[in-house]
Amino acid sequence: MNRSRLALKWIPIAFASIVSTTRSGAPFPAPQAQVLTVQQINDAFVLRIAKQIAGHEQEPAEKVFKNIHILNTTPAGRLLLIMNVGYSRALGVTCTHCHVEEDFSLDDQRPKRAAREMAAMHRLINDQLAKMQSLEPKPQGHFINCSTCHRGAVDPLSSDK
Repeated sequence: MNRSRLALKWIPIAFASIVSTTRSGAPFPAPQAQVLTVQQINDAFVLRIAKQIAGHEQEPAEKVFKNIHILNTTPAGRLLLIMNVGYSRALGVTCTHCHVEEDFSLDDQRPKRAAREMAAMHRLINDQLAKMQSLEPKPQGHFINCSTCHRGAVDPLSSDK
């Protein structure tokens, strides 16, 4: 008997063994669905965008990306870091909370427009803090950022975080 016939004889036996095992009432092992964290999702977006801008990371964001209103002179690579580590972590959201996944330059989503308004408010508060004379001196100065109020939640007044 040649080897291919011998191998074929064993296949039905192995298959019957598998089938009989599953028919015996033993449940199939549940497939392990990979649940990504918010940070893993954002890291994947940043990695994809970083590859697209490779070689232009040190150029001003306004020259590398479309529709940049704030942080426009910030190097493009640093802007990705600010968005990933600053904005998204401060609110506990993925990039698509503010951005349209297919085109980040679009202003279609209300949270993106709100973030621009919040950034303007943030600058005004920090400018005012810098002028204050009666605050206890700190070597790094006095400032706020998104996390000061949001603390990982979209709604800074929520008790979720």
